[in-house]
Amino acid sequence: MNWTRRHLLGLEDLSAEEINVILDTAESFREVSTRKKKKVPTLTGKVVVMMFVEPSTRTLTSFSLAARRLSADVVSFARGGSSILKGETLLDTAKNIQALGIDVIVLRHPAPGTPHLLARNLDASIVNAGDGSHEHPTQGLLDIFTIRDKKKQIEGLTVAIVGDIKYSRVARSNIWGLKKLGARVVVVAPATLIPPGIEELGVEVCYDLDKIIPECDVINILRIQLERQKSGLFPSIREYTKVFGLNAERLAHAKEGLLIMHPGPMNRGIEITPEVADGPHSVVLDQVTNGLAVRMAVLYLVSGARG
Repeated sequence: MNWTRRHLLGLEDLSAEEINVILDTAESFREVSTRKKKKVPTLTGKVVVMMFVEPSTRTLTSFSLAARRLSADVVSFARGGSSILKGETLLDTAKNIQALGIDVIVLRHPAPGTPHLLARNLDASIVNAGDGSHEHPTQGLLDIFTIRDKKKQIEGLTVAIVGDIKYSRVARSNIWGLKKLGARVVVVAPATLIPPGIEELGVEVCYDLDKIIPECDVINILRIQLERQKSGLFPSIREYTKVFGLNAERLAHAKEGLLIMHPGPMNRGIEITPEVADGPHSVVLDQVTNGLAVRMAVLYLVSGARG
């Protein structure tokens, strides 16, 4: 199928066919990073703005490098040096940036739905780089791409997502994408970190990591936001690690070929032990590498649709 969308706002709105178009396009771009000259002229003349109102290191670096590998001109925008601090609305700021002749805005914002607001009001293509606790579509895509690359399929796999499900945009994007491609998805966490009604998304809920591990083909470990512990959502960090932390002892009961994933940044010794994070089951660094190809694919596709 041909890609026709000008924006990438989330995986909830995409069909399985559209998700596969992105993954297949990313596969073709992955080869670029193995060349001596790691650049293609695909987006020559296009201008991509990195509008990161919320701080990020991995996502910003990955998107910036992806745009440059496609030969786009890249402009970085940070809230700390912007007119937003002077009282200007985000939409007015974005409209002023668009007036400079830009083609794509990659937006990271703490408020859910902000990319949708810009998409309704701007001519530029909008790529959601994370909006609050709503979605993080390119993280979901790179996770799925990594699973497909290692397992050669998505359909029929059992994927456990472990940790802060309630506040995680990564969990939501993974759930939407994995379910549409035919995976069985199980969310694992304390009851206080499971959002009410999540079963309506087609996932199973489990409160016992040891029970589900033998059934898993993939375990995706989410970062525990340490500030959550202060609000009493679980008794203590030590208790969480004891019950939900992934360690070598628990992995002894896993299937051969189990994949361990983590979107980063990880709290070593809390949600995952160092020997697991760096062990043979881990594909964490593959996720980072594949993220570059996925983001190149997304920028390419939305720019082409816009053209």
